[in-house]
Amino acid sequence: MKLIKLEFSEFTTKSIEDTLKELKTSLSGLSNKEAEARLLQFGFNEIPSKKREWFEILFSQFKSSFVYLLLIAGFIAFVIGEVIDALCILFFIFINVVLSFIQEYRAEKTMQILKTFLPEIVRVMRNGELLIINKKYLVPGDIIELKAGDIISADARIIEAKNLLVDENILTGESKSISKHKNPLIQPTKQIFEAENILFSGTTIINGEAKAVVINNIKNSVIGKISKLVTTIEKKSVYEKELIDFSKLIFKMVLIFIVSVFFLRLLTNRENILDYLIFCVALIVSILPEALPTVVVFSLSQGAIKLAKKKVVVKRLAAIEALGNIKILCSDKTGTLTENKMFLEEIIAGDKEKILFYSVLSTDYLKTKIIDNSFDKAILEKVDKQFLENIESFKLKAENPFDLTRLINSTIVENSENKKLLIVKGAPEKIFEKTVKIEGNFSLLEIQEKMKECGMQGKRILALAYRELKSDEDIKNITDLENNLILLGLLVFVDPLKKTAKKTIQTAKKLGVRVKLITGDSREVAGYIGHQIGLIKSFNEVIAGKELEQLSEEEFAKKCEEINVFARISPEMKYKIIESLQKKYEVGFLGEGINDAPALKIANVAIAVNTAADISREVADIILLENDLKVIIEGIENGRKIFANLNKYIKTTLASNFGNFYSIAIISLFVPFLPMLPIQILLVNLLSDFPMIAIATDKVDAEELKRPKNYQMNQILPLIFRLALISTIFDFIFFGIFFHSGEKNLQTLWFVESILTELVLIFCIRTAKKFYQAIRPSYPLIVLGGAALLITIALPFANFGMDILHFQKPTMTNIILVVFLVILYFLASEATKLKFFKKHPVNQN
Repeated sequence: MKLIKLEFSEFTTKSIEDTLKELKTSLSGLSNKEAEARLLQFGFNEIPSKKREWFEILFSQFKSSFVYLLLIAGFIAFVIGEVIDALCILFFIFINVVLSFIQEYRAEKTMQILKTFLPEIVRVMRNGELLIINKKYLVPGDIIELKAGDIISADARIIEAKNLLVDENILTGESKSISKHKNPLIQPTKQIFEAENILFSGTTIINGEAKAVVINNIKNSVIGKISKLVTTIEKKSVYEKELIDFSKLIFKMVLIFIVSVFFLRLLTNRENILDYLIFCVALIVSILPEALPTVVVFSLSQGAIKLAKKKVVVKRLAAIEALGNIKILCSDKTGTLTENKMFLEEIIAGDKEKILFYSVLSTDYLKTKIIDNSFDKAILEKVDKQFLENIESFKLKAENPFDLTRLINSTIVENSENKKLLIVKGAPEKIFEKTVKIEGNFSLLEIQEKMKECGMQGKRILALAYRELKSDEDIKNITDLENNLILLGLLVFVDPLKKTAKKTIQTAKKLGVRVKLITGDSREVAGYIGHQIGLIKSFNEVIAGKELEQLSEEEFAKKCEEINVFARISPEMKYKIIESLQKKYEVGFLGEGINDAPALKIANVAIAVNTAADISREVADIILLENDLKVIIEGIENGRKIFANLNKYIKTTLASNFGNFYSIAIISLFVPFLPMLPIQILLVNLLSDFPMIAIATDKVDAEELKRPKNYQMNQILPLIFRLALISTIFDFIFFGIFFHSGEKNLQTLWFVESILTELVLIFCIRTAKKFYQAIRPSYPLIVLGGAALLITIALPFANFGMDILHFQKPTMTNIILVVFLVILYFLASEATKLKFFKKHPVNQN
């Protein structure tokens, strides 16, 4: 029998038993067979996202001013009888559309591939066993377990709740956390904020734990029925918006200029005006950076794939820009600088067997066999099967989970004789505050000395205390019971440093990135790690959270900038540190816990590991599939390479296009023929675009990676205009030399000169150094540049070039003269570039 869909309001007044009966399920969960049947009925637990089909991408390529202009030119050519020219123009449209389609289609596929790197998981009961599955396989009737930091995957009726607070801001707009419970309501309600026993898809568990039964998957949930659908909208980066705006500005400037030139020509020479109109259209097309937005998206998407292969998944392409701009990277040490493979190295206690037994009781072993806490895993690795069988005689009665404010967790267990035991485990200084007695032959002073010694060696310590509860003590509020404890001893853990940690910090320094270690660990542990990896030279360079709290605003900002290692830092203090640093720097923050979410939200680049809390993964711009700081530093380096190459493309395209455009347009007013035919202009544009696209693959000088880039057009425009002026000057020199050599000869040689100057400009502008001192160009750039060179030289000598493209076979003397002019042009451009970068060094902060 199929399950009937019901609104959440119908479950608000139902008891837990009636809810389970209505959903035809039980506390042990659905069987695999039933879950599969319901999946067929309800479909995947996801909101269908709009995916662009290949034909939609293809048709979108025709919606551009570039294509419209070429179609106009082709139509005019056909009307005046230039059929071959019209067909050639259509061919150029076809080539450009195909190239743009390939790049945009690959970018679209890239985003689909990136989504597969980030499967979302949920803990669910199936066949009486707790499993971890992909959220999309969740169905009505599934029993799910939730904890702080989880984003709820489907509408669900609460079965169990412990200190449960939920953020429903996404649905209600209210920032206040809502307390939830399992009890049925007296009256049914359709109001979200009144449904205190319902968990809604898309909302977040802020505190506590819950067990719930799914009543509707996300498609049929509240959030699935309202306009705030949980779909990702790809936002353009500041850089991309700036380029698009700049392209529009160029188009307006060029249009005004060319219309003025056209009417001047009309006033002075009315002959062949339709030919001149096609010429003007071709000129506009030649200067428009029509491939610029496509190249930007293509470069970013290819960069995203490269980063993904290095275990860095970019959730939005615009984040690559921000990643390259990072000047300061703040991170915890666990997992990023250390292995996050905790080992219980030593037990300091009078009765080691007892403290180990109580330690296991304080883990999640009695509640669930899935242990995701690294300390608890290390403890369980120290015991055998027989040891765990003895644990089974105890029952978990209550618990108060660990959080970063209290720095302890408390567990109440009951043995077979109905005696209750409170076990408190956590930061030693917090435990000492609640302790009245030490079990064994230890003094508090001896324990503190041992702690200091272990801390100086980078070891992490948990203290464990306990007390037996009286039968009349109320266990509902565990916090009130955490007093008069007996200290059993200390557990000493080791989390080894990653082998790559020290080298990673050195690489970061070469890139001009300052790494700051912000941790909740003790001053000794933080200092040891910081010293070992080269962040600090002395333990005196570590500052604790309490010290920061006592500083004035000015002193606080100064310390945040100067200090590289922060110890015992609370979530609120992390937020303040990031906020302070952002006043002067682009800041990246790497976090994973629910308490890191505020700092992640405010950071310029939010980075989370793949095992982070759902809320941290949700707000993050970048997800690390491998928990290693090395991966982030490599990501920053790759981000900078991407934008360095994009800037090369922009500088080369605009400098050469601007120069040729103005010189050809102006010269066309003073000669009785066209200085270059429309079809030849379009061919120059096409041939030069091939090596231009390859710039995205080019290698980058180390100096260009030493600082974050503020990729703003106004920083490179002065250089572009200077190089464009050089190009224009050499065009006039060329015209002066070859003006009397004949119409076809001038057009042929100017075609050759235009492409050769653009090719040499690529190799000039790809580096701020002298061209021969730069890092070797990439293989694709060399190959495509060489191919463009060979085609350019060969076309005037080929029958196709002479018959279809109207070239004239040039003399060897003229070819040598053109090559000589190109060399002079290259040297002049090189000198201009070197002078510019001497005044504006690339490694200047």
